[in-house]
Amino acid sequence: WYQRRVRELADIGIKEVNDGVYNGSWGGNGNVVTSVSPINEQPIAQVREGTIEDYQEVVRASKEASKQWAMTPAPVRGEFIRQVGEHLRDKLEPLGKLVSLEMGKILPEGIGEVQEAVDIADYATGLSRMLNGKVIPSERPGHMMLENWHPLGVIGVITAFNFPVAPYFWNFTVANVCGNACLWKGAPTTPLTGVACTRLIADVLEANKLPGGLSGLISGGADVGAAMVDDPTVNLVSFTGSCHIGKQVGAKVQGRMGKLILELGGNNAISVMEDADLSMLVPAVCFASVGTAGQRCTTTRRLIVHKSLIDEVVKRLTSAYKQVKIGNPLEKGNLCGPLHTTAAVEAYKEAVAEATALGGKIEVGGNVVEGRYVEPTIVTGLPHDTELVMRETFAPILYVMPCEDFEDAVLINNEVSQGLSSSIFTTKPEYIFRWVGAGGADSGICNVNIPTNGAEIGGAFGGEKETGGGRESGSDAWKQYCRRATCTINYSKDLPLAQGIDFS
Repeated sequence: WYQRRVRELADIGIKEVNDGVYNGSWGGNGNVVTSVSPINEQPIAQVREGTIEDYQEVVRASKEASKQWAMTPAPVRGEFIRQVGEHLRDKLEPLGKLVSLEMGKILPEGIGEVQEAVDIADYATGLSRMLNGKVIPSERPGHMMLENWHPLGVIGVITAFNFPVAPYFWNFTVANVCGNACLWKGAPTTPLTGVACTRLIADVLEANKLPGGLSGLISGGADVGAAMVDDPTVNLVSFTGSCHIGKQVGAKVQGRMGKLILELGGNNAISVMEDADLSMLVPAVCFASVGTAGQRCTTTRRLIVHKSLIDEVVKRLTSAYKQVKIGNPLEKGNLCGPLHTTAAVEAYKEAVAEATALGGKIEVGGNVVEGRYVEPTIVTGLPHDTELVMRETFAPILYVMPCEDFEDAVLINNEVSQGLSSSIFTTKPEYIFRWVGAGGADSGICNVNIPTNGAEIGGAFGGEKETGGGRESGSDAWKQYCRRATCTINYSKDLPLAQGIDFS
């Protein structure tokens, strides 16, 4: 199995032992770690991690590269990202397969994640010609006010295991066309994906005779991440991970007055109104709660159902869950692969046991199949404000609860500490526009008649409250990678002061 996988991955530059540090050249002086597939708990390949000294070399290279890149015209930067996108297209399937091998999500989702990287590269290419400032009317005669956006310098990106490709490219492609250099630390359990993606980027850098520090890589553990977070050379830290660790990262970066993008947890909910189309709802909930084995930050973990429909909804969902095929994510037809780690399996077992002890009813699922494979689970009978329900468990467990009306659904939706993604199923315009309005869902992603997961790259991705408040990907998220300069130009021969002040 091991030798076969290494041969299959040779097309994307993966060998039996891989350097995990890149700054224009490859290296690494840290521990050699083995990437283990959650599919069967067998080794895939090894990566030589970086040390703190390696990190310092990489960040120095990124700092130097950022100076050159800031002075490069934005459309030229965009052309580089266009080429990166083309290379991603060429390696779409082998990269997607590596994601499935190393993370455990089903192959269509693995390929879909790489497609998301392609999409954001296309977006950033166009964006490179639209990084517009403003001309602002001045109150003073003979004066003009301008608003310009300039690159920050070095962007540090720390990504999580569940999406080992897309979040880096959300950051890298957009930050790069804005004139920044990026430094990537991926999750310790998905190092091969980081190596493969960086090899692809390195090929484009070398073909264009550009410095490797524009997209540096440092594979490693918590010590390397801590070094990046504490480093004043890193102007902005983009961190994807748990709320608990995210709060620590936020405090440290803010303590040195650095900039932050935090993409943290999400205890997401779908609300089902009395007029909902159940034929749309059931497949949407299945994908939202079972997809990626419940390991997306946008996974639906709570289902808030109008009391008149709850019995029918539970009946239909239970039937649908029983049809979900669990197994090897590389095999066609399987919809639920393994949990990523044995710790996640333990968390699943503990949550199911706690739900039962609290009086909850397991409608379907609740068991470990084998290894890291678990049954997608539906729990009913727990109050909506139970601590277990309010706590995010990164596994395919769905808590179903009743609501009285629209107002009650909004209150239950908003009562958790996170605010990433919410959705409502309804056909009533009144509900729709109240839901997306100021008095509706308090999440950063606010959907209607679609799942909580599966966001498109054109909109800004991120959430409120303990989700962190950061935004990545589309819309005007690019501004986070820039510093704003308000410029007032006096082209007259006089010196009038603002607010009519006379200082003569």
